[in-house]
Amino acid sequence: MAAGDVATARLGAGRQHLHPLKRRGLVLLKFMAVVFAVLLFCEFLIYYLVISRCSWPAVRTPTNAGGRGAPEPVLRAMFLADTHLLGAVRGHWLDKLRREWQMERAFQTALWLLQPEVVFILGDVFDEGKWSSPQAWADDVGRFWKIFRHPPHVQLRAVAGNHDIGFHYQMNTYKIKRFEKVFNPERLFSWKGINFVMINSVALEGDGCDICSGAEAELVEISRRLNCSREQEHRPHGCGDRRRLPPSAPILLQHFPLYRRNDANCSGEDSAPPEEKYTPFKERYDALSREASQKLLWWLRPRLVLSGHTHSACEVLHGASVLEVSVPSFSWRNRNNPSFVMGSILPTEFALAKCYLPCEDTVLTTYCVAAGGLVLLTFVHAGLLASPFHLGWNMLRKFKTT
Repeated sequence: MAAGDVATARLGAGRQHLHPLKRRGLVLLKFMAVVFAVLLFCEFLIYYLVISRCSWPAVRTPTNAGGRGAPEPVLRAMFLADTHLLGAVRGHWLDKLRREWQMERAFQTALWLLQPEVVFILGDVFDEGKWSSPQAWADDVGRFWKIFRHPPHVQLRAVAGNHDIGFHYQMNTYKIKRFEKVFNPERLFSWKGINFVMINSVALEGDGCDICSGAEAELVEISRRLNCSREQEHRPHGCGDRRRLPPSAPILLQHFPLYRRNDANCSGEDSAPPEEKYTPFKERYDALSREASQKLLWWLRPRLVLSGHTHSACEVLHGASVLEVSVPSFSWRNRNNPSFVMGSILPTEFALAKCYLPCEDTVLTTYCVAAGGLVLLTFVHAGLLASPFHLGWNMLRKFKTT
């Protein structure tokens, strides 16, 4: 064989050897692109896709001076509940990583898309605040501010839940103070002519304990100030030395719902499961007692009540006109379909809307379908399974020939 022929044969063999390597590299590149695209969709884009469907509810905006003045400014408020950040005792690191990432992406996406002015969390911010050590508490608080970071112009406020400070016989002044050190302890909060009353509902046991007596005395004082503000037209000398409040019926924010028998009358896709709806509520455990609920309605005369604790949605009408909305859990650990409530609020009017987060089933199904597709492609490229394209083409050719 001539020297030229030998060289040509060697070059051809080299090309045949390089071709499979190049093909494997392209296959690996395709697989990596698919994995990256699925991760990008499930961990980032799906939050924008779902939450972008939400919008602030329209509220009737009366004008001042019989229509001659400018419309009153609307306050945009987000209401979350039961985030249950896992702690050092019961929180597995993988569970914490997954759930906290989901909440962080959902909250940050909602902030960016919806631009709320104030965010309220209706208790059970932490899962183990009722027993966590000072170091564990500090770690949990640090993770909370990372997940729920927000710009300075957005206010974030929270009420205490039983997982934050314990139930009545577990709570103490130390746990309450350390919670209030993280979140503003102000019980009465006014903004844009709107009054919010934020209650430690765990302290409304009604047994005369020191913490309970102090909480009730504080509510009585808040009631006096609110009533004075409503009657300020008839009080030329005002309400003493305290700052005058807007003459608006308050919005009541608390962790425990007001008393109701059960969730039997609750409806909607995020209400309690059918097997739980008829389970009777225990007073002072699942809901406030009848007595405490009546006191709050008498003292404060709210126009709207928002609560958490049940992890499910519900709307209840107390008396003839006081609407209570139970806000579902914001954590996928408690629900497959978490959500939050959006409120467009004026001193005399309000409108509410629900904003759902991505269903966890949707994310898991997407991952499973993508994994199955990658396994199928692997078999095709390995020659263990005929390509669906070639299989379909051969069937079409046979059909034409017949």
